[in-house]
Amino acid sequence: MYFCDWMKKETIISRILLWVISNLRHRQLLLSLSLIIGILSGLAAVLLKNTVYYTNEFLTGRLAPETGNLIYLAFPAAGIFLTVVFARYVIRDNISHGVSKVLHAISRKDSVLAPHNSYSSMVASTMTVGFGGSVGLEAPIVLTGASIGSNLGRFLKLNYKTITLLIACGATGAIAGIFKSPIAAMIFSLEVLMLDLTMWAIIPLLISAVTAATIATLLLGKGAVFYFTLHEPFLIGNIPWYILLGVITGLVSYYFTWGSLKVESRLNKISSPYHRLFYGGALLGLLIYLFPPLYGEGYGTLRELLGGDATEIAAGSLIANMRDNYWIFLGFLIFILFFKVIAMAATTGSGGVGGIFAPSLYMGGVTGFVAAILINNFTFINVSERNFALVGMAGVMAGVMHAPLTAIFLIAEITGGYELFIPLIITSTIAYITIMYFEPHSIYTKRLAAKGELITHHKDRAVLTLMKMGPVIETDLKTVHPEATLGELVRIVSKSRRNIFPVVDEDNYLLGIVLLDNIREIIFKPAQYDKVRVMDIMHIPPETVSANENMESVMRKFEDSGAWNLPVLDNMKYVGFISKSKIFSAYRKILLQFSSD
Repeated sequence: MYFCDWMKKETIISRILLWVISNLRHRQLLLSLSLIIGILSGLAAVLLKNTVYYTNEFLTGRLAPETGNLIYLAFPAAGIFLTVVFARYVIRDNISHGVSKVLHAISRKDSVLAPHNSYSSMVASTMTVGFGGSVGLEAPIVLTGASIGSNLGRFLKLNYKTITLLIACGATGAIAGIFKSPIAAMIFSLEVLMLDLTMWAIIPLLISAVTAATIATLLLGKGAVFYFTLHEPFLIGNIPWYILLGVITGLVSYYFTWGSLKVESRLNKISSPYHRLFYGGALLGLLIYLFPPLYGEGYGTLRELLGGDATEIAAGSLIANMRDNYWIFLGFLIFILFFKVIAMAATTGSGGVGGIFAPSLYMGGVTGFVAAILINNFTFINVSERNFALVGMAGVMAGVMHAPLTAIFLIAEITGGYELFIPLIITSTIAYITIMYFEPHSIYTKRLAAKGELITHHKDRAVLTLMKMGPVIETDLKTVHPEATLGELVRIVSKSRRNIFPVVDEDNYLLGIVLLDNIREIIFKPAQYDKVRVMDIMHIPPETVSANENMESVMRKFEDSGAWNLPVLDNMKYVGFISKSKIFSAYRKILLQFSSD
């Protein structure tokens, strides 16, 4: 009975989907879906912001921020513990590094994201950040929005290109909902998710962004999101100092990327997840105890820096009674800069779920503020500490994410205007150029780039990344034993349609190859059939290809060797051959699918 009811529901759903797809043009369907995704991702952003806020209020609302409040040592580790249990035993999947996971899905998994990603990263990040983990909510909500787009597209049986655009719509809506910044959200998808800049893509992204931002505005207002109104104008004479700030934030961005990956790799070497949780959680709790501004996302610290009473961020710390001392407070801020990266990496490396979006804004704000008070130490110079903090936020974000346009428009939108547009462009551009000298990949893409799994704006490389080795391996070649005679080889040649013959031993290990061109002179000499053996006429191929090698590396081997066919091996055992012509044929098919209309 239950089965029959289920079948009826499936039939009804299938008929509805068939009617929708048959009565709507593809363009109309895409615009309708972008609106739906904008609504869902905007609601997800609002829900996540509220759950984290109320979780934090429940835990800390009645606690006095006094020095020695040891309970702050326990909260972050407890949140990470709950996150690890949730991911390990409930979801049973790795749900960290949300943006990198989205990029990996686009480049290597046909834009498929697991259905649980539509909610699991929200639950996990609520436990991590709500309990004080030193990370942001943006990456988890990006994964949530992207998963909504991916699974809606798969449910409607859409193609890879359309599902990829729906993933970008979800990510765009999520960022727009968190920050109420639709333009920055759209640019984020173009810069970070590396979507092509075409009208086919821009209109759906804008619909999702505006829809999500509108929902967030209606349900959250300005109180629950990071927002600031400029009080001091930009002075053209301060341009040299903004140039200097660009260099400084570029170097800080490099430290951010290098330091976080270093700490995470150290923690990942600990095999037991619970030992990793213990060491990472203990380190995080100690850092938050010593430097309370490291607790949580850090937007409260940024509000105090921008609010005119920056020394309030040291309340509850060990220097609370000395925070009015210029040099002590300056040292406190520098220590925060250094340890924020460690606290963030300890959170994610020990099993917490969160992103680097908020930490990069945090680091940028503190960097800009510190740079301003140091510059103002010279009596003949006067720069705005608030403006420097805002522009510093854009500088570090541009460097860490390799997304200068996203950083520029985000700060412009959250300040309610474009008064700082010129310094934002100057600092973000120079920060990006500075970090590119040291690190060609963003923190999101570095791991994928090392594996050759990164889609880029370079069309050829993007298509090669999308290509998989399996479908282009040819396995119809006749193999031959090295001890076989020329006569036996001739009989094999007569039954083969190929002109390449792999030479393998009893265990299928490749020893060499025989080309038909190499034996033309003796193939019609029967007197040689019993005298010549295959091992005498085989030769070593110029290159070999691994069965799990990425296609960009394969093409480099073809170019370096000048060959048109190369053997594919798996642990030195023969698998098949791969040819340039087969790759070019597959390339053309994917290019048609990948290219925009």
